Amino acid sequence: MATIPVRYEFRQSFRVPARTAYAWLTDYRPSDGKLFGQRMRRAIRPLAPGTLLLSDTTWANGRPLTIRRLVQLDPDRLAWTNTHVNGPYRYSQHLYRIVPDGPRRCHLEFRAFRLERIRGRASPRTIAERVRANRTADASVWRTRFAPALESSVRRRRA
Repeated sequence: MATIPVRYEFRQSFRVPARTAYAWLTDYRPSDGKLFGQRMRRAIRPLAPGTLLLSDTTWANGRPLTIRRLVQLDPDRLAWTNTHVNGPYRYSQHLYRIVPDGPRRCHLEFRAFRLERIRGRASPRTIAERVRANRTADASVWRTRFAPALESSVRRRRA
């Protein structure tokens, strides 16, 4: 087994004000599993002001897998980090920042610094394939699940 660095980034636009997007995206709740479209149980443990430990349990092949992530919020910069402290991507980090694009629009700047264990040799081609696959998968989830849910939630609150 080899550990490889998989680094990638993408942007996701939102049709909501930046502070609204930040507040919604960092309002962690036990029911967040619905956004992922899978069975998930989430426990949220505040460790200090602006620092949380998320424990997400999912089920694969009937067996539970609990992943813990340290989330650190930076509301002044509309940013946060998500660091895996256990599980298959232990020590990987995801960096998030909301950037205003006007009074009613913004975008997310997402950066992943992921460590993956693979079988075999860690060739540049293998790393490039993992980068492409992860970027595509993560960007798709943001485009098809998170952005619509955020925008719909904000529209409902305004109505």
